[in-house]
Amino acid sequence: MAAPCSEDPSLERHFKGHRDAVTCVDFSVNMKQLASGSMDSCLMIRHMKPQSRAYRFTGHKDAITCVNFSPSGHLLASGSRDKTVRIWVPNVKGESTMFRAHSATVRSVHFCSDGQSLVTASDDKTVKVWSTHRQRFLFSLNQHINWVRCARFSPDGRLIVSASDDKTVKLWDKTSRECVYSYCEHGSFVTYVDFHPSGTCIAAAGMDNTVKVWDVRTHRLLQHYQLHSAAVNALSFHPSGNYLITASSDSTLKILDLMEGRLLYTLHGHQGPATTVAFSRTGEYFASGGSDEQVMVWKSNFDNVDYGEGMKVQRPPATLATSTGNLPEVDFPIPPGKGRSLESVQSQPQESISMPQTLTSTLEHIVSQLDVLTQTVSILEQRLTLTEDKLKQCLENQQLIMQRATP
Repeated sequence: MAAPCSEDPSLERHFKGHRDAVTCVDFSVNMKQLASGSMDSCLMIRHMKPQSRAYRFTGHKDAITCVNFSPSGHLLASGSRDKTVRIWVPNVKGESTMFRAHSATVRSVHFCSDGQSLVTASDDKTVKVWSTHRQRFLFSLNQHINWVRCARFSPDGRLIVSASDDKTVKLWDKTSRECVYSYCEHGSFVTYVDFHPSGTCIAAAGMDNTVKVWDVRTHRLLQHYQLHSAAVNALSFHPSGNYLITASSDSTLKILDLMEGRLLYTLHGHQGPATTVAFSRTGEYFASGGSDEQVMVWKSNFDNVDYGEGMKVQRPPATLATSTGNLPEVDFPIPPGKGRSLESVQSQPQESISMPQTLTSTLEHIVSQLDVLTQTVSILEQRLTLTEDKLKQCLENQQLIMQRATP
């Protein structure tokens, strides 16, 4: 059974600054930064320390629809209705590289857990995978027959899941680039999808006001919730895997206990549709955004675990729970060698893979610096290309002038 709740979630801070509806939010891995995108075409990055300044970054020519920090936190991807993706270095300079990713609105961006690739989804009905460094196109997934609203990598990076206005959720094998399975239980557009932290389940939200949870190994529908009175726009798993939070056009956020298959909390804060929600990487906080142009940061409180390295990911929910059910936890048998949760992995002796903390910190620092250096090189290359183009244009103009001046 899930641990008893000791305290309700509390609204810690709320931010203004966007001039139109907030469409997306994401925390950096160390909780130092919170990024948000808006229909006002601006990206805002806020430092979570009190009285810290917010940075407003411009570059996109139309509404920003999605943001995602890289696993190291040293890069930030954003997608836009201008059909481009930008990769930012989230510091005071706000430098970025841009590439035209799709032939229509980019709805979703998500980094792979190794930070080496990026998946994007678009109204052009495609899902595309790119290399993070130099933004090189790798391959496209093309079986959706309507707009693709969301695409996410699995925690181990081997699978991709996508959600579409064709009312399906599709599961893809990254290596073979084949569609493994199509989930067709939604009665309307599917707005959002994500993997359970264990990688063995997915949850999807829809315009039919529902949230559904499937097992990706058996493709069995595990849970079905119909708790909102309007479209569910976004969802986010708590890192422990025990809870799921949803954001809806009915203006509420709802927190679900996946172990017991029941509603825990309904949160009222936004005036108008709640458009986006995301847990921090530790689960201690979550952020939401809405059409009221506000970003709100909440303290979770309901899962008083140790938020350090010892956090365990619980096994995924296994009972078929409905929105009216209050079912006990039942452990679903896992086929041998398949889909082991992090909990079962952590129960094994770890001496053989332990590493001194100083070495781990040094390696993480080197990787993060490589991220920034590579991105800086990409920015310089882009500027050099622009300079060359301008120089060519100047030479062409000069030749035209000389030709006209010659009798």
